[in-house]
Amino acid sequence: MPPGLWQRCFWWWGLLFWLSFGSSGNVPPTTQPKCTDFQNASFLRGTNLRVQFLFFTPSDPSCGQLVEESSDIQNSEFNVSLGTKLIIHGFRALGTKPSWIDKFIRALLRATDANVIAVDWVYGSTGNYLFAVENVVKLSLEISRFLSKLLELGVSESSIHIIGVSLGAHVGGMVGHFYKGQLGRITGLDPAGPEYTRASLEERLDAGDALFVEAIHTDTDYLGIRIPVGHVDYFVNGGQDQPGCPTFFHAGYSYLICDHMRAVHLYISALENTCPLMAFPCASYKAFLAGDCLDCFNPFLLSCPRIGLVEQGGVKIEPLPKEVRVYLLTTARAPYCVHHSLVEFYLKEKRKKDTSIEVTFLSNNITSSVTITIPKQQLEGRGVIGHPNPPCQINLVKLKFQVPSRVWKKDRTTIIGTFCTAPLPVNDSKKTVCIPEPVSLQASMPVFQDLKIACA
Repeated sequence: MPPGLWQRCFWWWGLLFWLSFGSSGNVPPTTQPKCTDFQNASFLRGTNLRVQFLFFTPSDPSCGQLVEESSDIQNSEFNVSLGTKLIIHGFRALGTKPSWIDKFIRALLRATDANVIAVDWVYGSTGNYLFAVENVVKLSLEISRFLSKLLELGVSESSIHIIGVSLGAHVGGMVGHFYKGQLGRITGLDPAGPEYTRASLEERLDAGDALFVEAIHTDTDYLGIRIPVGHVDYFVNGGQDQPGCPTFFHAGYSYLICDHMRAVHLYISALENTCPLMAFPCASYKAFLAGDCLDCFNPFLLSCPRIGLVEQGGVKIEPLPKEVRVYLLTTARAPYCVHHSLVEFYLKEKRKKDTSIEVTFLSNNITSSVTITIPKQQLEGRGVIGHPNPPCQINLVKLKFQVPSRVWKKDRTTIIGTFCTAPLPVNDSKKTVCIPEPVSLQASMPVFQDLKIACA
């Protein structure tokens, strides 16, 4: 070592020590840090279950307070008279903190006056998915023991709301099973499909796990479960491919995870925004798009369910039916919500072939389109369109009679009919608005019409 270097190093270490602990040189006693973050786990050592329960408050939403014992809870700002929201993440392939968790916590704390607790089980959810599945029972028991401490402090079972993401949804279901379905609510955000589609009710989330169970499905053809698992099951855009998500493999990780994680971002958006993410019960997504299900009379007696924190999702009937599939459309970006409308076209005369008409709503440079088909020898065709703006803000409707393109011959067919629209749910025929005069459509030639709908 060069002359003097050792002395300089020693001097710097002394200065750092003095700055850290004060000029007295006394080393402070070790204490638990005020804020605790999620753990990071290597996929090589991430199969051990190391659970942390992190409590968050509105006064410092970025600071997780580690609450392990009853004394920790009592010494915190935990309020037994409020509801408790428990967030459970899912499989963590790389052993990292969920990228969405901070925003989720802040949105919950702003949206409701409740105790918010995040369950960090990154260590037990890392690396191999099958190992993470094996940890579900052990994690569920740990969470159940933690909840028992809350109950001993005076928290009621019905005030507990578990929000589980992917694999975390089935963890929540198992915890609810341990409490004999008496927890208040479980929300499954795209509950995991692999290893669970054919699982028993005891092993996966189901409607018997809480007083109200809901699930938001956004990736049923890959990572999410394709069967209904709650009282109300939202199949967003049919439950598979979400608008704005990559459709080609070259997009990499985003291609794999975008649809699956859309459920999380939809829920955050529902917490942050007032526009409704309303859904409608129907036998299938195809039937919903065809305009076959326009209200929520069957089975909800006109109380259409909504994604978010509203009690029982806005469903106001008892007893609750189970495994009801409901459908809704969304946009590609937050806040995702659209206003659903029925669109109809009535032909003046029947035709000997199917008639396809593209309907486009236009407002403030925003367009939304749907194609409705009138079967041959019939007069009426209908469909459902979703538009980001309320119907009363739609300026124009574009109608286009679609025919197969023929290079060698231009189709000059003309049809005449009436166009009408009504906002969903269609509970009142007085809401239907029709263009006053019959519309004449020539093949492949768009026609623009003013659409004057009164604001509610």
